[in-house]
Amino acid sequence: MAKERIILGIDPGTQVMGYGIIKCVGNKITLITFGEIILTKYETHALKLKKIFERTLGIIDEYHPDELAIEAPFFGKNVQSMLKLGRAQGVAMAAGLYRDIPITEYLPKKIKQSVTGSGNASKEQVAAMLQTLLKIKTLPKRLDATDGLAAAVCHFFQGESSPTGESYTGWESFVTKNPKRIK
Repeated sequence: MAKERIILGIDPGTQVMGYGIIKCVGNKITLITFGEIILTKYETHALKLKKIFERTLGIIDEYHPDELAIEAPFFGKNVQSMLKLGRAQGVAMAAGLYRDIPITEYLPKKIKQSVTGSGNASKEQVAAMLQTLLKIKTLPKRLDATDGLAAAVCHFFQGESSPTGESYTGWESFVTKNPKRIK
């Protein structure tokens, strides 16, 4: 009998955080759900981070994922935006670590390449491929949800071990692999 696992994928953000959850049995995947956490209504960055943590814990407690795949921050020109995005990612990762869920980070290009075959695919191309692959009837207006879903699908395609993603099995694992990030 094939092993069943549930993967939660997250596209972190401080305005909109996308997520997607898939069930994997053997080499087949099915969509459980996907959605967005809208954070624009919260006035401060600290409050947004609190909501990311709470909502991620809520999703984890509702769907009980076995693994979490998250998009890693990309390097951009705006340092403040990168800092805020990194904080959002860290808070979402902290929620997974709090529930002892193994976490794997993937670069945006790796996610796109895994889903579409091209690391330079557009968000629309990724969403269209997911729509076909997972038989999604209607795509959302914003594509943050499909970006989160793409992280989960990427993780599935990488198999049990991912030489291209950074994995953490708990706080100790994270601290050991990131000594410069701890003060």
